[in-house]
Amino acid sequence: MSEFVEVDRGDAPLVIGLPHTGTDLPPELEDAFVSPWLARKDTDWWVDRLYGFARGLGATLVRTRISRSVIDCNRDPSGASLYPGQTTTTLCPTETFDGEPLYPADGPDEAEIERRRRAYFEPYHAALSSEIARLRERHARVVLYDAHSIRGVVPRLFDGPLPQFNIGTDGGRTCDGALAAAVHAACLASGHATVLDGRFRGGWTTRHYGRPADGVHAIQMELAQRGYLEEPDRPDPGNWPTPLDRYPAVLPTLRHVLAACLGFAKGTA
Repeated sequence: MSEFVEVDRGDAPLVIGLPHTGTDLPPELEDAFVSPWLARKDTDWWVDRLYGFARGLGATLVRTRISRSVIDCNRDPSGASLYPGQTTTTLCPTETFDGEPLYPADGPDEAEIERRRRAYFEPYHAALSSEIARLRERHARVVLYDAHSIRGVVPRLFDGPLPQFNIGTDGGRTCDGALAAAVHAACLASGHATVLDGRFRGGWTTRHYGRPADGVHAIQMELAQRGYLEEPDRPDPGNWPTPLDRYPAVLPTLRHVLAACLGFAKGTA
């Protein structure tokens, strides 16, 4: 297994994917970016820590340590856009969410993109595939929960404040409707703004692995980061990222959400 992939193995029918919590910049790329801070700016900050409780539920966590600015493990490896007509980042991003250039000149060429795909993208997905297959041998249904977060206000990507909970199932294609309904209900019960298949309908991971007919049900959760940390109006190297809140506002709901995922997978919900 790649040194950049971490697998925390459990036996429950739940896999949590963490493709955007990494901050590592490989040594050969440390000087390639405008700045290390910009290369880490759009990290899904602290999401791996936020879901740390899932280990006690028997979930399996699969995480890449590589920064999404090196390669985005939740993008189509072919380079096709997941959201045609909308502003989004690419497989090897050249800009931040706010449109700031990541490279002082041109970004990676096709040969370099292919090298990164083999070195960092493929090992992460090999681990994710292996864990799903392992659990599918033991359970009739397995839930893949792809965990994400983003600043709640990013005008270049979406209008106005993002809802707190953004659930993605690609319009119901990636999981059984009962799972989507259970997760949606858990979020609505929190009283926080919630949307199902809104701006974030599920990235490549959700769409690629979600095969309800084969017993693999994939769902994405995109959290507005204000639910577990303080979001500055204008992030800069002096104020971003802010620490994980001691008592994250979203944590009780996330416990209910993962309980709903397990109840569905085990057929007890």
